[in-house]
Parts: sequence; C-alpha cells; structure tokens
Amino acid sequence: MARTITAHEVADAVYAAIPRLACVLPPDVLAGLKAAREAEGDPRGRIVLDQLVENARIAERDQVPLCQDTGTVWASLEIGPDVLVAGDVLAGVDDAVARAYDEALLRKSVVGNAIFDRTNSGDNTPAFTDIHPVSEPGVARLHIMLKGGGSDNASRVVMLVPGAGRAGIVDALVDCVREKAANACPPLVIGIGIGATFDKVAGLAKRALMRPIDADAPDEETRALEGELLAAVNATGIGAGALGGSHTALAVRVETAPCHIAALPLAINMGCSAMRRCTVDL
Repeated sequence: MARTITAHEVADAVYAAIPRLACVLPPDVLAGLKAAREAEGDPRGRIVLDQLVENARIAERDQVPLCQDTGTVWASLEIGPDVLVAGDVLAGVDDAVARAYDEALLRKSVVGNAIFDRTNSGDNTPAFTDIHPVSEPGVARLHIMLKGGGSDNASRVVMLVPGAGRAGIVDALVDCVREKAANACPPLVIGIGIGATFDKVAGLAKRALMRPIDADAPDEETRALEGELLAAVNATGIGAGALGGSHTALAVRVETAPCHIAALPLAINMGCSAMRRCTVDL
C-alpha cells in the first residue's frame, strides 16, 4: 500500500531539527574530532582540536549555536517509488525555517537576490530544497543541513576532460584544498560528486556530505577512492584551524553517477568542522 507524505510532515521535521542542529554536533562528527585530537601529533593542531571539542560541549550544554554563522537551510526529500506526495510537499518549509530561526534566536543569513537585492530577507528564507527519487520501496527520508557561508564559498565545480581520470580528480581536490581550505574552518568533511551533468554534479557532492563519517561506502571501489582522497588532503599539512597538522579533513565522501562520454564532471563541497546535518525518516 502506497504511503502519502504531506507538506505538514516535512515542515514539522524541518522545524524540529533546526534548533538542535544549530547547537548540537552530530555524534559521528564529534567522535571524529575526538579521534583526531588523540591521533594529532602537531601541538598547534591538537590545541585547535581540543578547542573544537570543548566548543561542542559548551554549545550542547548551554544550547547556544556551535558557530555564529547558523547557515542557510538545505532540505532534500528522498522518496521511494511507492511513496506519494500530496501537492507541494515542500510548501511549508520556508514558514518552518522562519519560525525556527526566530524562536531559537539564530542568525539570519539569506539575502533577497544574489546580485540585484542584497538586502537580508530577515527570516533566513528561502530554504534551498529539492525532491530526489530513490529506488528503495517505502522510503521517505528527509536530509537537513545548516550550511555556513565559509565552507560553501570554498567549494567548486570543475568540468574535467575524461582523460584526467582518477589522478585529475585527486589533483583538482588538492588544488581546491590548498587554495580554500583555510577559509572553510578545518578539519573538514568533504563531499565529492563525480559524474552526471554540470547542473547535477553539485547535488551529488551535497548529498555525499550526508553520509556519516563513520559509515563506509557500500562498495570497495568508492571506499578506496575516498581513502586516497582523504590521504591526499591530509598530506597537505594544513591541519585543524589551518595551523598545521595531519587532520585537514576528517573524511571525504564520494557520490558518483553516469555521464557523457566526453565529460568528467567533478564537484567539491566543503563541510566545516561544525558539520550540522541530520537525516529524518518520515
């Protein structure tokens, strides 16, 4: 029997998630920071990691934001083939965001138009939303992320030639990290999208950030590529807080898709040390 997901369910989930996401670091990210702190050999890097762990403790205890940049809201609804959506299922998200940001006293960071009207919208709307069909029967899964400006600004899309191959992907990521990681509040969680088209590859990278850093990729090839990319990033020595060390990133997560024979689209979406995201099963 088909399930029906309503706009009310989606809006309620977004409204409930925002205050907690702003103040409580996801368990996998906090565990990653603690593990990095124990393994870090650089004294300055270890001090930064100590401070990040302490910041997370204080934020959760006092219910204050992990970061002054409480981000824009990204919400992606995944629906299985037997799940119905009642009308505009995302219609209530902006109202939920406005209420949550106002009631939780979170900073509003959205402007009316990127070029023609840089006036703050005053309620952190609109949220950035999409619906993503998946093949899993019965699934109605809502991904929610509060994305800071510094980490998104450090991201990029590169249309590589197919001959660039795996080495070209590694080189493009390392170039991006060397140029921009210091402004993205490392240690990072990095989402990588490979394939699809120019307009779709960035969505792959964003969704890649949703996989917990303690959850391995389902296939051996992706796991091996993630390990290679993470090693290359950490070999830069940029480190936590960009003050040096072996933990420039906690994890690299990869999502791939088919693409044109003449293309190798690559998207790099940086996630900062305050990686504020959750997944809600509706």
